[in-house]
Amino acid sequence: MFIKKILKVFTGYKSDSASLTIVGVGPGDPSLLTIAAVNAIKKAKVIVFPVSDENKKSFAAEIVKKYTKFKKNIPIIFPMARKDFDPDEIWSIAVEKIVKFIQNGESVVLLCLGDTSLFASSSNILRIMKNDHPEIITNTIPGISSLSAAAALNDFDLVKKGETLIIKECPSSNSELTSLIRESRGNQTVLAIMKVGKRWNLVREILKKEDIFKTSLIALSVGMPDQIIQYAFQYENDIMPYFSLILIRFD
Repeated sequence: MFIKKILKVFTGYKSDSASLTIVGVGPGDPSLLTIAAVNAIKKAKVIVFPVSDENKKSFAAEIVKKYTKFKKNIPIIFPMARKDFDPDEIWSIAVEKIVKFIQNGESVVLLCLGDTSLFASSSNILRIMKNDHPEIITNTIPGISSLSAAAALNDFDLVKKGETLIIKECPSSNSELTSLIRESRGNQTVLAIMKVGKRWNLVREILKKEDIFKTSLIALSVGMPDQIIQYAFQYENDIMPYFSLILIRFD
């Protein structure tokens, strides 16, 4: 009991009761899994992971498949910004599925690609869980984000003393992105533009116009087999995958 009390104070340990743990599994490379993530997955009886369609694989599940072979693996369709889904309904259904396992005495891990605090769909699950089932114990284990992994792979300083880092989903309009770049220039601001994907053609032209095309760093499918990290001017394709980001430093 004394050891458990110490763990609760210093590591957020709550209890051995059936619970929900949201686990960030990193951007794609299994070697970037944290020890805490692996331990939580090993301990859980049920592994829940997001899929965009019933016939699609889960990137998050693929990363940890080494540790989930003999567990209950439960795919749940997440909205992923699709207009044919009612997001709140999907989140609520997912929560109820998870709750049933926990009420049956089985601890659940919900996998989250990347980190649990950056554009994570799992935050919706946690929000509804805390609201509708406050009695259920929840834990969150952060993961390495594609943002920090990309920066490390290119020795890129995300933020230095006296600077500001802005992390933003890629704007859908020319004017919004142009304004963001111009407001950041000269203000010791570093930009991390996430989820570029289909907007690449728009972004490319603005980078050229703002004369930062040769200094902007792009990172595609970080940690995955088809990973690309290079400067924007070196990328010749007209499209980018969904998992794409751009790092901009105004030196």
